[in-house]
Amino acid sequence: MVKKNDDLLEKCKNIEEGSVMDSCKVMLEVMAKKDVELEDNSDETYLMMAENLSSKDIPKVLELALKVRESGEIKDTEVKNAASKLIRSIEMS
Repeated sequence: MVKKNDDLLEKCKNIEEGSVMDSCKVMLEVMAKKDVELEDNSDETYLMMAENLSSKDIPKVLELALKVRESGEIKDTEVKNAASKLIRSIEMS
C-alpha cells in the first residue's frame, strides 16, 4: 500500500487537470462542511485550502485523502466517498 501511495504522490506532482482539481476542492469542502479533523500542522482551514487551491497543492490534498480513506475514526460516508473519488481521479489521470 505504501508503494502505491508513493506512486500516486509522484504522479500528482505534474497534474494540472481540471477534474483532479475539482475533486480536490470537493473533498476539502466536504471535510469543512462535516467538521472533519485530522492531525494536521496547517493553520489553514479546509475551506481556505479549497478557495486557494493550486496544482502544487494536489500532493498535500492527496495525502489528506489517503489519511481519510485509511482512518478508522472517520465514519462519514460522504467524506470517505469524496476522498475515494479524488484518489481514483488521480489514478486515472
